[in-house]
Amino acid sequence: MLRGSLCAWAALAACAAFGAHAGIVEWRVLSVKPYGEFATGKYLQMEAEARGTLDPTEPIPGLDKAARDASGRVEYRTPVTLIFPQSRKGNGALLVDVPNRGRPISHALYNSPRDRPVAVGSLDQGLGLLENRGYSIAVVQWEMGEGPALPSFNEPGGRKLYAEGVGFAAVRDVTTFLRYGAAPGNPVAGGIDRAYAVGYSQTARFMKTFLVHGFNEDHGRVAFDGVHIVNAGAGVIPLLDAGPGPGSVAWDTPGHPNPELRGVHEEPFTWGAVMHEMGRRNKSIPKVIVNNTYDDYLGGRASLARTGAHGTEPATIPYNVRVFDISGAPHTNSRTRNPACGEGQGQLDWSPALRAQLVMLDNWVRDRASPPESRLFELEARPGDAEVFATPKYLSEAVVLVPKRAADGNAHSGVELPDIAVPIASHGFMNGPLTTLACRQAGTYRPFAKTAAERAAGDTRPALDELYPGGINEYVTKVRMASGALVAQRLLMPEDALIILHSAAQNPAFAPTKPRARGAVPPPTMVK
Repeated sequence: MLRGSLCAWAALAACAAFGAHAGIVEWRVLSVKPYGEFATGKYLQMEAEARGTLDPTEPIPGLDKAARDASGRVEYRTPVTLIFPQSRKGNGALLVDVPNRGRPISHALYNSPRDRPVAVGSLDQGLGLLENRGYSIAVVQWEMGEGPALPSFNEPGGRKLYAEGVGFAAVRDVTTFLRYGAAPGNPVAGGIDRAYAVGYSQTARFMKTFLVHGFNEDHGRVAFDGVHIVNAGAGVIPLLDAGPGPGSVAWDTPGHPNPELRGVHEEPFTWGAVMHEMGRRNKSIPKVIVNNTYDDYLGGRASLARTGAHGTEPATIPYNVRVFDISGAPHTNSRTRNPACGEGQGQLDWSPALRAQLVMLDNWVRDRASPPESRLFELEARPGDAEVFATPKYLSEAVVLVPKRAADGNAHSGVELPDIAVPIASHGFMNGPLTTLACRQAGTYRPFAKTAAERAAGDTRPALDELYPGGINEYVTKVRMASGALVAQRLLMPEDALIILHSAAQNPAFAPTKPRARGAVPPPTMVK
């Protein structure tokens, strides 16, 4: 069966050219191989190249100056990786993975196991959540220097520039082709009835900007019904600037070494302002779920997405947006020590929160249930704190706020996963040196002392024997209760609650209760 399927795709590669109209006009299959077998059946992985054409009047800088084909349109090409059910009988949802600096993100975000996360850039199966639930996944490259062939033009002085904003159109066009395109050219034709986009960090900012500038509709066709924005902070992306290559104008971000860099922390900041701008250009407004980590507030000025650039008064979150702040979470989800950093990597597994958010987004779009209300950090100003990436001078009325910390070093607000609700360590402090991007995004993990007697001088945090005098049994009981509460609130999936409980029961921070000696008799109970 598989051999026949591969031959069919190979034959398709020679004939998947479509009419000369705007959008994807050719889908060229480069390779197809088995991906794995899941609860929903066998999956294939296809590598393809999509060729699209654009109306030169589309408002993308430089497009009107680029060379045109015989039909008067401007052409581009981009690589696409498609992971999809061999039978085309998935759950009907297309998840478009908007890669971060050329690296796929979907499997790292949603399929990561607790102790060894799937790396950003990898398409390893991991837990297989996406495939077990029947999603089709499309990784659509968009960034200059990462595979796409973008239109170019020459300035009056002869310098060659690239219309990098075509990256927005490429994500839109590939999505609408896979969603609405007919067979035989479309490999998932007839199997898609809704589409979602996920962006992480750089590409979360990409998707925010994508919405602001109205790329979610094209001639009445909607690309995305829902969007998952993961760790955008308060940023957008300056992709609507033409660049000289070979890298992208979207590469740089402000940080402690360059706090005044323009193009990222710019209006519109709040989600109300984003939806207002989108509504000026599009008739249909998607459902949006926003995820922020603790480090996005300290290092990404995420509070500006709540207050805007003037003062500290929070703006109203629109009806179609939910925001979930994940307490203690670093910007990156890894467990491996980076020798360049001053401390070990943060150890909080925040992928369970993202899995629950994807499920609630899908249910929301399908009118099965509205998501829980937004869960936000309690914020405070912390002027003079070197960890906090302060307000830029060009936003003179803005105030960067950060999560309040409790006496144990954790922020007990927002979404508290069991690691925070039932802590054995402090999570989320920035890692050093702050001038190194990979370190300041890595977070930290600072364990509590096991006993009060072992606590280091100057450490005012509680010891484990003070927090959990009943030892591992008390700890596991509290983890079970915290996990159950999150499941009831739909902020955690039941299967993740079981994994978290399993991990707690084996936690090496606690010595197991000693077994009673064979033949020992417990002391008699005194009855009054």
